[in-house]
Amino acid sequence: MAQSYKTNRNILLGQDNNALVLLFAANALIFVVLNFIKIVYFLSDTPLDFFYRQVLNWFTLPASVDILSSRPWTIVVYMFTHHSIWHLISSLLWLWCFGYILQDLTGNNKLIPIYLYGGFIGGLVFLLTNNLFPVLERSLATTEPMLGAGSAVMAVAVATTTLAPDYRVFPLINGGIPIWVLTLIFVAIDFATLAGGNAGIGAAHLAGGAVGYLFIRQLRRGNDWGAWMNHFVDWLDDLFRPEKKNKKKAPGQKLFYKADKKPFEKVSNITQQRLDAILDKINQQGYQFLTDEEKEFLKRASGEDL
Repeated sequence: MAQSYKTNRNILLGQDNNALVLLFAANALIFVVLNFIKIVYFLSDTPLDFFYRQVLNWFTLPASVDILSSRPWTIVVYMFTHHSIWHLISSLLWLWCFGYILQDLTGNNKLIPIYLYGGFIGGLVFLLTNNLFPVLERSLATTEPMLGAGSAVMAVAVATTTLAPDYRVFPLINGGIPIWVLTLIFVAIDFATLAGGNAGIGAAHLAGGAVGYLFIRQLRRGNDWGAWMNHFVDWLDDLFRPEKKNKKKAPGQKLFYKADKKPFEKVSNITQQRLDAILDKINQQGYQFLTDEEKEFLKRASGEDL
């Protein structure tokens, strides 16, 4: 039976430069700032429509390319912007669920590149969908803009599932639930909430998922699409803090996507008692009746001194 994977690399929420914590902080900070400004508008008896037009629209991704040209930063900022508290909580819960596992399997420097790639490509697809197939009864200037981490989190979810589809969560429930089941639940909930809305947003989330899949496929081939981002951050860190040089990854550390075995593979400890039991089984039933795990155990035992 597949077992839940345990790692010796402890990805702690409080450690320095934790990618998951940085993403949480960026999303939460923008949410707090926007809602603080909204409260100011409310207390000053200013209609909230002014808040949406004068403030929030500068953080959301417009469907019109003409409007985007006057606020190009929104192609990045929108993926950290949430207006509703429940929208924020939902995004952060799914991000924590898949992001923690991704860090566990690949280390700390893949999560942010996948998040940014998913959000950026999702934003481009949103623009293309609305400009190539515009809604006839509405102009692009009045089409609902896109905001939230949906495309970015979809990229993280699909990337994690592509990397280890049989990774087990909740191990106390019948040996654990494969992560691909959790991903199906996430996708179903995500698209159920988008039903009847702007088709461009649904296309953006699909594009985010495709980015996550392709990122991992390329990573397994030795092409790290996020390497330039990490090198750029390291360069900035060395530039502004020359006294603190970046620590190199410890030699011999094997991340899952470079490892030879699955993260959920069960490996038995070699003990004399276990070896004697297998030898007795061979004497009584024959070698052909050994399980694959027992044959592998015997092979390993033959190369080690007990």
